[in-house]
Amino acid sequence: MLAHVFAAAAVAAQAVAQPVAVAPRQDFSTAPVAAGSWTYQAVAGGSEARFLDATNIARLVIHCTRAARQVSISPTSAVASPTIFVWTSSASRNLPVRFEANAVRVTAELSAFDPLLDAIAFSRGRLAVTLAGMGAGGLSLVVPAGPEAARTIEDCRI
Repeated sequence: MLAHVFAAAAVAAQAVAQPVAVAPRQDFSTAPVAAGSWTYQAVAGGSEARFLDATNIARLVIHCTRAARQVSISPTSAVASPTIFVWTSSASRNLPVRFEANAVRVTAELSAFDPLLDAIAFSRGRLAVTLAGMGAGGLSLVVPAGPEAARTIEDCRI
């Protein structure tokens, strides 16, 4: 019985270690952007940039935790996803995420000095986030680039 538990744990650990492919890497440079706007606000311990849709629901949140020098990227998601694919005009990358069911989002954490954050801050025109595991092609959110995200990232670096 105990051998089965260890074998199951080994299989589970191996499954977690395997990279998960997201939909084929798309070029979002001409994709239409979602309707909405960015907001910026100081929050306890840092700051936050939020992309709000037309109904004022936050679809993407970039949060700075200043003490830890961590920036989180959190798209709205009602279902778990193992990774998100972040696309900018100059860089893109898969990021592991944790699912936060109560907050209805998945969250990826990055060091404040990660080069992907520079790519987000200086992206030309748009930023895209694709959730893995959402069927063929994933579920993509394409938002306009905005200074609010850059300001939040910079807040974590000072």
